[in-house]
Amino acid sequence: MRREILTLGAPILREKAKPVRKYDANLKKLIEDMIETMKSANGLGLAAPQIGISQRVIVVLQDDDSPLPLVNPQIVYAEGLDEGEEGCLSIPNLFGIVPRPWFVKVTGYNPKGKQVKVEAEGLLARALCHEIDHLDGILFIDKAYPNTLYWAEQGEAKETSAK
Repeated sequence: MRREILTLGAPILREKAKPVRKYDANLKKLIEDMIETMKSANGLGLAAPQIGISQRVIVVLQDDDSPLPLVNPQIVYAEGLDEGEEGCLSIPNLFGIVPRPWFVKVTGYNPKGKQVKVEAEGLLARALCHEIDHLDGILFIDKAYPNTLYWAEQGEAKETSAK
């Protein structure tokens, strides 16, 4: 089921999300809904707080366009610097240059509660960092170089690095 994406001003977007403790049918349904919502909005990633759920759950599109759900993810290693443009489904039409690590190692759990480790570089690393930030109430505008932020015309087709 496609869910509503909350926008800047919704208090939950600035709160630290709660850890997931139960790996059950409700979690599976949440992840399915997040994937559908992300894809229907043409996003590269989505965090549960963006749809009003205070849980540490993200989904990102991998390089092969398959969705990667991660529960209780955390970055355990990062290196390099990649300065790239980002936007966010919760701040439509605003874009800016954000410094992120070029390479990250992320640990978390799959929807069944099995630990997973992900190594990513480039765009996938950027998307993982962006979505994990959402779980801590951090938005891309908090990390963007202020002089690079700009509003795109509504309806303008815009390809972005991370959403």
